Amino acid sequence: MRKSFIAQNPSVLWFLACLGLFTVVVTLMAEATGAGLISTSFVKTLGKVLCLCLVAIAMDVVWGYCGILSLGHFAFFGIGGYAVGMWLMYARTEAIVVSNLAERTIPATPTEVNDAIATQIFGVVGSSEFPLIWAFSHSLVLQLLLVVLVPGLLALIFGWLAFRSRVTGVYLSILTQAMTLALALYLFQNDSGLRGNNGLSGLQNIPGFEAVPQSVVSMGFFWASAIALGLGYVLFARVLSGKMGSVIRAIRDDETRVRFLGYHVESYKLFIFTLTAVVAGIAGALYYPQAGIINPAEIAPIASIYLAVWVAIGGRGRLYGAVIGTAFVSLLSSWFTGGGAPAVNLGFYTIQWTEWWLVLLGTSFVAVTLFFPAGIGGLFDKFARKSS
Repeated sequence: MRKSFIAQNPSVLWFLACLGLFTVVVTLMAEATGAGLISTSFVKTLGKVLCLCLVAIAMDVVWGYCGILSLGHFAFFGIGGYAVGMWLMYARTEAIVVSNLAERTIPATPTEVNDAIATQIFGVVGSSEFPLIWAFSHSLVLQLLLVVLVPGLLALIFGWLAFRSRVTGVYLSILTQAMTLALALYLFQNDSGLRGNNGLSGLQNIPGFEAVPQSVVSMGFFWASAIALGLGYVLFARVLSGKMGSVIRAIRDDETRVRFLGYHVESYKLFIFTLTAVVAGIAGALYYPQAGIINPAEIAPIASIYLAVWVAIGGRGRLYGAVIGTAFVSLLSSWFTGGGAPAVNLGFYTIQWTEWWLVLLGTSFVAVTLFFPAGIGGLFDKFARKSS
């Protein structure tokens, strides 16, 4: 008798239950509900962590399950952020410009309004015209479509070129990193159309919700991030179950044998690579309105390397492991780099964790790789085997 999806993936119910409980507890303790035990800034931090967990799951699927060590998935994450950020900046600037021009005796023409918006946005890079890539920035619906289409199309083209050439292993990792570096270097230029190193700012100010307290807005994004993470977990668990999941794991273990058995390996890899890129873009679109700003540094190759470290520490090849590793390292990073961790006085030297956090993270990654390759998620596997 064939088992149901839930029977094959019991971790799905456990994960959704834990995520739901966590979301409810945070909601009841947040400032927006009146309890005030959790600050608005920390709610935003938790919301951002949920978004990072979503992109980490995507990374785990493409690396832990399919065997493609992509060092460029944070680029798709950033593209999603830029896509939604363009509308946020346009709509917010439009409201300010229209309000200022309304005081004039002679009403401003649509052209004057458009020129004033362009000057306001691009004056910082010495321009007063909208680049072509801002053609749809006035429409939220179209920009949300770009959140999905641009990362998906970029991944589809890159993946098709790489996989049809049968580039694998470290060479493929280098190519994905090169793609990310090229994109970041392009965005650093002032004539890229995305304000160069200045990036897009003020994204936390949601147009139409100016009168709504930030505590309420942050809670809305927190819930949206939690729902997206839950749906993403179920989506990938569904994709990885059944025959497709078996083929994907087989490609990771022995790609040549899978091809010899008659499977079109390139199609499976391209599907996974593109799907995970789309999900990464959605995660980025939810993350950056909570962060308030996005710039090219967010897309630099080091960000994708951090993503791989989070997945490795959590335990690759386990969806919940990616979530655990990302949440653990991200919150720990906020604590250490935010000044929460007390300095350690050794007498001859004082350890300031804001300076030594990356050293600690790198050491932890090496230790996990050498002595506990199953990661934190492996502890849950051991516990499950003992209890069964």
